[in-house]
Amino acid sequence: MDTTASSPSETSVDSANATAAPRVIPSLQRWKARAGTTSLAGGIAVEHSPELAATAATLLADFAELTSASLDRGAQPVTIELALDPDLEFSTENATAATEGYLLEINGGVKITARTDAGVYWGTRSLLQMLASSLTLPDGIAADWPNYPVRGFMLDVGRRFARPEAVRDYIRMMSWFKINTFMIHLNDNEIAKDTKRSWDEAEQGFRLASDSPWIAGLASEDGAYDRVEWDSFEDLAASRHVQLVPELDVPAHSRSIIRWRPETGLNGGDSDMLDLGKTETIHVVKGLFDEFVPWFRGPAVHFGADEYSKEHSEDYRRFFNTISTHLRSLGKDPIAWGSLSTMSGGAGSAGAEGYNRDVVICAWNNDWYSGQAAVADGYKVINTNDDLLYIVPFADYYHGGALDAQLLFETWEPHVFGEGKDLCAQHPQLLGAASAVWNDLVLNSYDEQAVFDLVKPAFGVLSQKMWVGAVAGLRYEEFTERGETLSRWPGRAHFH
Repeated sequence: MDTTASSPSETSVDSANATAAPRVIPSLQRWKARAGTTSLAGGIAVEHSPELAATAATLLADFAELTSASLDRGAQPVTIELALDPDLEFSTENATAATEGYLLEINGGVKITARTDAGVYWGTRSLLQMLASSLTLPDGIAADWPNYPVRGFMLDVGRRFARPEAVRDYIRMMSWFKINTFMIHLNDNEIAKDTKRSWDEAEQGFRLASDSPWIAGLASEDGAYDRVEWDSFEDLAASRHVQLVPELDVPAHSRSIIRWRPETGLNGGDSDMLDLGKTETIHVVKGLFDEFVPWFRGPAVHFGADEYSKEHSEDYRRFFNTISTHLRSLGKDPIAWGSLSTMSGGAGSAGAEGYNRDVVICAWNNDWYSGQAAVADGYKVINTNDDLLYIVPFADYYHGGALDAQLLFETWEPHVFGEGKDLCAQHPQLLGAASAVWNDLVLNSYDEQAVFDLVKPAFGVLSQKMWVGAVAGLRYEEFTERGETLSRWPGRAHFH
């Protein structure tokens, strides 16, 4: 295959002429046009190695769903070749290109080449998005890769249950836009200081249901995922190259655990914070991870660790280290919400020196622990900044409606944390970013569709910024047009 499109001198994807390259979301990193077009109106035949059989099957099914009404049954099918090449080179300093980058060539036929199955799969997403606009494609070659390995979205199902079919639809949407990390926040509770209700009255949720007798009574009666349902998420996510990152949120936001085991709570159980001074509490938390980590197939598990009382900072530090070490012993990479500026004095302080450093930090608030502070302390970071990336449906703080898509399009990228706390673009310790939905208002009445309607408007913009960033000459209005064209993704079943 001609791989000259990967030359740094050929920066013709959208940058010189935004209408010249295929209209996909996120945009291609580089595109080199050739004379001619290729029509797929007669359908496709896929050639592939055995290692790519699942990706080929998904491509065929998705192609049929997206194009069946438009195909010319008398025309000749076009061959699409899917190929793995472990020596494929990309002329970029970005290490992510090696595992998720791909080449896509259109020239009478179609060939997608990558080092990994994931790279080939992302190439099929770009191809299908092109076909969503027209079955006749411009000939050319694309070299494409993500700027960041973590391109994420988080959904709070702890406070408000999402039915399994809704979770699966989110996985399909994420995959369509090359967003590859789905953080699922599995336990949480009412914010009693806001609702002015007692902890005994407060709503809470724990959304995993195990058959183990010792854990009886913990799972929420109004909705929890059993092992079969969780496996369905893992199966779909694997087929769509989305990584699930489950979160059991401790030691705060833990009212569901305290309701189940009152002796584990601060203030004699009158709290949503665990009593970390008790050996029994640590034993229970370890037991929960022992119980559920075998369900989780991905490499990472989130253990929360945010918004705990700073009056118990030494107990918190020991807990942070104990649970992160325990997750490592279970074969998982630990992730935590950033809290160390509040809990230990911040970057470079003597208190911060006592914390395990092999934890990925979700930098969610610049006061609790900014991305800059976390990086200075040696952590790898995911940008989950609350002011920029949090939706709290129908609240009067953060974003009660959709995120400001135009502002994100024009001013934001994953290294932007605001308030003078930005990192340099593609900082080596910055893994990427994730937007988040927090269902704080547990007493309000709204459904899954209402949440989705708030998520959808900025989703394509976020994917653009996490994958390729800003593209010279591409205006927000044109990008919005693309989004409308590509708003129907394969397999979409629950949301409308």
